[in-house]
Order: sequence, then structure tokens, then C-alpha cells
Amino acid sequence: MLLSNVVGQQAVKDGLLKMWSNGHFPHALMLAGSEGTGGLALALALSQYILCENKQAGDACGHCPSCNRTARLEHADLHITFPSIPPKPGTKAMSRYYMQDFREFVVQTPYGSTYDWLQFINAENKQGNITAEECREIIDTLYLKSYEGGYKIQVIWRPEYLGKEGNILLKLIEEPPADTILILVAENTEDILPTILSRTQILRLAPLSAADIAQALSERLATDPRKASQVAHMANGSFTEALRLVRHTDNDLFPEVKQWFNVVFTNNGPGIAKFSEEWSKAGREQQKNFLHYVIQLLEQAIRARYIQGMAPALPPEEADFVLKLAKMNLPYDAIERMVKNITDTIFYIERNAHSKTQLHALSIRLTYIIQNKALTL
Repeated sequence: MLLSNVVGQQAVKDGLLKMWSNGHFPHALMLAGSEGTGGLALALALSQYILCENKQAGDACGHCPSCNRTARLEHADLHITFPSIPPKPGTKAMSRYYMQDFREFVVQTPYGSTYDWLQFINAENKQGNITAEECREIIDTLYLKSYEGGYKIQVIWRPEYLGKEGNILLKLIEEPPADTILILVAENTEDILPTILSRTQILRLAPLSAADIAQALSERLATDPRKASQVAHMANGSFTEALRLVRHTDNDLFPEVKQWFNVVFTNNGPGIAKFSEEWSKAGREQQKNFLHYVIQLLEQAIRARYIQGMAPALPPEEADFVLKLAKMNLPYDAIERMVKNITDTIFYIERNAHSKTQLHALSIRLTYIIQNKALTL
């Protein structure tokens, strides 16, 4: 994977390249960011850059033998550790048992989550783990000579799964062999031993901008620009979530949202009933995506009202809709209650509540909030 293939994170990429060119690259680096911010993709792209035989300005060449092997995760000096499960009763969880699976997983979904990975290897309800045996194998491997005479790189995806076994790696992290680089990719640093954190240089990965997500969706998946923009604003800075939304969002949601707002704001009983009936036939993921999108529009309306000069980063028709919402006389606490009710409905739909009933009840609750009436039970 090339650095140019990593979505967003340009400031972090520039900083890493500068450290490398200045000879100040850390021997133990931790990339810390929430799911979907690209930690694993960045670690693999950085590994390819370091191992590249013909580095270009700002990226690996992508064509040399080292780049080709690294892109396939087959380079002899690139070692990868990740959460796994015992392959059969009586054995320990070890990454080497699943290396071919991991190669396939990363090629298919470089922004896949840990949950996606564990499902990929049919872990079902089993918890992934990075065992003490794996830690000792890491040490043994890195103290061997480089196979190709250059750097050795050890990527540890989700060091949170080390638990207390991470203590085994402390000396290695603090004083690795010459020309050895450790790259740890974390999501929740509070779940990592402080003794490990203190021995690494931590780089924080910010949530991705909606613009970066929309551009990546349009360029890589040929997603319609309007849909890409909608999904990007719903994804909360996560490209993993954006990919999920693209798979489960069948069409442009805005016309449906606009129609629903019209019947809710005018307290149109037959219109509410029709909406609930039609959307009860959609899949649960589509229903949730619809409601998440409504929340995004309401939150954009709040920002537009209270942040002077703030222009919604949306397609023109949706931006105009948000600005009209912002100019309405709805108190802040009313919008807050609307968001809470929508969030509660998403919660119930996720737990298989009767969707038609939930959507109908939500619509009625929103009309009461808009009209500032108490809902009697």
C-alpha cells in the first residue's frame, strides 16, 4: 500500500516523512486513532516506504521487488501481529496460523475493523488475543538478522489485545536490535499498559474530514458525488463506517428526509402513517442510515444557527435545507430532544423492535416537540 492510498491524514504523513528524511524516525511508533481513521493502512504504507528500494518524493515507488512483496504482505522483513484465536482445541492463538487469511482480509478491506477481522476467521463469539507465546516469538524473530539486509519492521495491530502479556515486550520496545522499527496501531490507548505507552512515540490520528471521505468514495468506489457527500457526513470521521454505509444505503436519502420533515412539521397524520408503512419495509440498516442522516442534518442546523458565517459542507439543495432549518424558531433544547428521540429509535431498531411502530411513534413525538406540546401517555 502506498502512502497516497491512505485516506486523509496528510499532516501525519508529512510529519512521518520529515522524521524519516531528517534521521529522527522513532524505533517504536504508536499510531493511535479511532476505528476507521486509517491506522493499519498507514502502518502498512509506511512499512512499504521504509522497505522500498527506490523511494520517490513523498512515497514508495510502488514498482520495485520490495514494494511488490510488501504490498502483498509477503516481504521477509515485514512481520505482522494481530488478534487471533486458537485454530483448534489445545493450541495457542498465534498470528502465523492466520497470515494467509490476514493477507486476503487486508487486500479486500484495508479499513476493516477488528470485529470484521475476527468474523473473517470465523471467530464467532470468541475473543481475539495476542498471547505470551506470540510475544516471545516476536522477540526471537526480531533478534534474527534481516533477510534482505535492510530494515526489519514489526507491525502490531491492536496492542490493546496484549493485556499484561505486553510486559514481555518492554525491553524489546525500549531497546530493539539495530535497524528494527516497531509500529503499533491502537484505537484505545487507555487499554494499553502505561509502561508500553511510555516507551513509544505516539502520533494521534484525527477523525477524517467529510471532504476526504467523500473524495475517497468517489475516486475508489465510483460513488455518486451526492451520495458520497451524504455518507461522508454520516460516517463521523470513519472510513470504515463510510464503506459500511455505502453498502447499506440504497439511494439518495435527502428527498425522503425532506418529505418526512414536511409531514412531521405539518402534523400530517396520513403522511406520517404512509411514511411509517413504507419505511418499515426497508432493511434495518437502511432505516438506521436514514435516521443517522437526519441527526447529521439537525446537528448541521445547530452549527449554522450558532456559529456565525458557518456554511454547511453539503450539496447545495441540502445546504439550503439546513439553513432553512436553522432559521426556524425551534429552541435549542427542542432540537436536542429531537436528536435524543431519534437516537433512542435507532437503539430500539438495532434490537429488533417493530420498526413500523417505532417510526410512527417517533414521528408523533417529533410533532409534539415541534409544536411545544406535552405528550400525554
